Amino acid sequence: MKLVRPKKNLGQHFLIDLSIAKRIADTVDACPEMPVLEVGPGMGVLTQYLMEKPRPMKVVEIDTESVEYLNEHFPRLRENILGEDFLRMDLTKVFDGKQFVLTGNYPYDISSQIFFKMLDNKDLIPCCTGMIQREVAQRMASAPGNKAYGILSVLIQAWYDVEYLFTVDENVFNPPPKVKSAVIRMTRNEVTDLGCDEQLFKRVVKTVFNQRRKMLRVSLKQLFAGREVSPDFYQQDVMTRRPEQLSVAEFVDLTNLVAAELNF
Repeated sequence: MKLVRPKKNLGQHFLIDLSIAKRIADTVDACPEMPVLEVGPGMGVLTQYLMEKPRPMKVVEIDTESVEYLNEHFPRLRENILGEDFLRMDLTKVFDGKQFVLTGNYPYDISSQIFFKMLDNKDLIPCCTGMIQREVAQRMASAPGNKAYGILSVLIQAWYDVEYLFTVDENVFNPPPKVKSAVIRMTRNEVTDLGCDEQLFKRVVKTVFNQRRKMLRVSLKQLFAGREVSPDFYQQDVMTRRPEQLSVAEFVDLTNLVAAELNF
């Protein structure tokens, strides 16, 4: 069977450097023994090295041409090739409710959605590794006070320790993307309860970062549309700060302040 043609509508950029593929595969070793789910294997450049590891493995691929290629070239994996859309999958059914490592050379255009799904299944995914657009990786790993620090930084770092492992140049892909890539690893931290309402936490983080140049006393007003707010609410010291200045713990505190005001 001929090689799979990269499809622009699926954001496919096939990795062709085998040494980098092996380095990415080895990132899962930080979480030994757990099953592995690879997202978007394409023609299996990463898959071949993951298969060498003594653990259960499945791959999920939405591209039917890639699924055919994988079935032909990886017969040992045939029963574990899932021709599905990862974003629509019920992840509790992949390994019968068991925890697993998520990895892959993730499509750039849906990488953020993949990580939001990871967050929705954080108790099922104690470790996530893989390659993404460098700019997204920098945002995920960024500390407060940096321009890259944003929604993804806060929501992911609330539950995971993020490691920016290494940068990957454009010329190791077919076709080459217009940007550099990076390999990251996220490992669940010890937080089991944020200490605030989790859904409100997400709302607060997204609301203030959507107006990231404004002080919190301005951007938070969207959450109180049509509501009376106590006179001293906006007088608190934190309200003169901007969102990129707050740590995850301070966002938890801010969420509790908002919750008290909303009578949550």
